[in-house]
Amino acid sequence: MSLPRIVATLAASLLLASSAIAAPTTAFKVDVTGNASGTPMILIPGLSSAGAVWDGTVKRYCGARRCHVLTLAGFAGVPAIDAPLLATAEQQLSEYIAANKLQQPVIVGHSLGGFLGLKLAADHPDQVGRLVIVDSLPALAAIQMPSITGPQMKEMAAGMRTRMLGMDAATYKAGQLQTLRTMITGEADVQRALVWGQQSDRTTVANAMADLMAQDLRQEVARIKAPTLVMGTWIAYKNFGTRDQFLQGYQDQYRQLPGVKIELADNARHFIMLDDPDWMYDRIDQFLK
Repeated sequence: MSLPRIVATLAASLLLASSAIAAPTTAFKVDVTGNASGTPMILIPGLSSAGAVWDGTVKRYCGARRCHVLTLAGFAGVPAIDAPLLATAEQQLSEYIAANKLQQPVIVGHSLGGFLGLKLAADHPDQVGRLVIVDSLPALAAIQMPSITGPQMKEMAAGMRTRMLGMDAATYKAGQLQTLRTMITGEADVQRALVWGQQSDRTTVANAMADLMAQDLRQEVARIKAPTLVMGTWIAYKNFGTRDQFLQGYQDQYRQLPGVKIELADNARHFIMLDDPDWMYDRIDQFLK
């Protein structure tokens, strides 16, 4: 092979290598806003949601503090990563807190974002100052079957993942819309969330949901040191049980978390920050005093 040919071949190999290295590896996008003087706050949205779901919360709390609003990779138009989303996001969020010298920030997480907050606080307890969980549970698959085993959780999660990935585009969108209407009251908010869902990578969504369904943090939450506020909902599921029964379900799941404060909203569905923000802000205000 001639020298020019060798040089060209090496250049092509280096280009391919650099392309591989340049593939998206960041597990979340961050938008930073607010004043740096107060205790920092990190806000994590749920499955398929954009960080913009927290816009009202940012307006409420990010004048006197700096807020770091995440959108997870693969959701709402953020490029997906070729790695397990929850585990990668947890590790990179811990590194982000350390690199930016965030002293025990308040972590606020909704749904899957709440689960990520719980996992972060359990695995890195000294990094989290206070923890606010918006309608999330340590073991989602166990809410109707508390005695479910780990293998049963994994089997349930795998079946759900297969069904999600096997749908055609129209069926998948219709399923998203139907689900969102059980989770959000206002139609304008439903349509906004539907756009985020349509902009999300379906494989990432299915994998993340399956990962969430397969995990059980009911014992791991005992490692959390941060004072924790959990805000749940029940009215969308009132045909399946009473308020007291749902409250008991939350209390059972968080039984191992010392000092946890649990509140149930009576006028909000799953997206509490959209359905009844004033109720949510009142609880957070009292919690952060």
